[in-house]
Amino acid sequence: MQIETRESYIDGNKRIVLNFPYNANIISLVKQIEGRKWSISNKFWHIPYEEDSLEILNKKFKGKIEFKQEKTKQQKVVKPKLPPEYIETLKLKNYSVPTIKTYRLHFQRFLNFYQNIKLESITHEQIRKYLLYLVEEKKYSTSAQNQAINAIKFYYEKVLGKPVEKYYVPRPRKEKRLPEVLSEKEITKILKQITNLKHKCIIYIIYSAGLRLTEVVHLKISDIQSDRKQIFVRSAKGNKDRYVILSDTILELLREYYKIYKPKEWLFEGRPEQQYSKRKIQRILKAAVEKAGIKKKATIHTLRHSFATHLLEHGTDLRYIQELLGHKSSKTTEIYTHVTNVAKHKIVSPLDNLDLKENSSDK
Repeated sequence: MQIETRESYIDGNKRIVLNFPYNANIISLVKQIEGRKWSISNKFWHIPYEEDSLEILNKKFKGKIEFKQEKTKQQKVVKPKLPPEYIETLKLKNYSVPTIKTYRLHFQRFLNFYQNIKLESITHEQIRKYLLYLVEEKKYSTSAQNQAINAIKFYYEKVLGKPVEKYYVPRPRKEKRLPEVLSEKEITKILKQITNLKHKCIIYIIYSAGLRLTEVVHLKISDIQSDRKQIFVRSAKGNKDRYVILSDTILELLREYYKIYKPKEWLFEGRPEQQYSKRKIQRILKAAVEKAGIKKKATIHTLRHSFATHLLEHGTDLRYIQELLGHKSSKTTEIYTHVTNVAKHKIVSPLDNLDLKENSSDK
């Protein structure tokens, strides 16, 4: 039995496509190859590309199947480039740097998927087919699906000026999950594990002000307004500025930190005048969580969720929490009412209001 192979770019990655007529025995052998995938849209199997892949496979399956490269010379596939007007329009519309980065990533993947089709010729049905591929093959989360939809719609609607109705794509149903929250006791345990002053300042300020990861690395020295007891968060999600609270504890730590580290531009710098690494911040928290013996899944965003929940538990009005978090809609902030237990503990069951004690006359 023989399998013909060819090289191809699939979702931006170089892969080896396997061509053979349906055969249950061959399929069972193909399933033994690490990293193999079945393309629902193209109806073929494909495996990771390596220079000596065919040689390795022929040795592994000697006497069972033979892998042969197609005789026809394959044209070198060149990744399509993003249209310059796509980036220009994003900048002109004043989208934030993180949003531009996300849109570029998702739209590039879309271009790679339809690399042999002229961009302006891609139909509504082909867009839907691509989104189905993201769900069924790539297993994208609801959030990632929405990002992909936004990136594609932006090109056709904002760059080309196509009508919204023509390229409308139904949104995936949002998952109704409650955020993971740490108790104040668990937060205390985690924070106590961090001894490095810079690391301590970064993690403390995230929890104390409910900041996102991107927001903390974008903080500048001038954003700490000690006289007003506020932190200025610029161009946050949705390209909005906002003020958040500056804790007395973090202010003292920052004064000590500034004397030692003397940052030049960004509040937290990895190298001189360069923003601190997001990945390193995630690693700092992960190490502290493990040392504290916390078994819950705790990320940087978990600190933000915990900040909001703890404020609510201490009686802070939901409207102020919404403002501090930078939520556009109050419905987003209301999710924390489902997490906190304090308010629920104050609710008295109607059964407990009934006088059900037996009188002697009732006996």
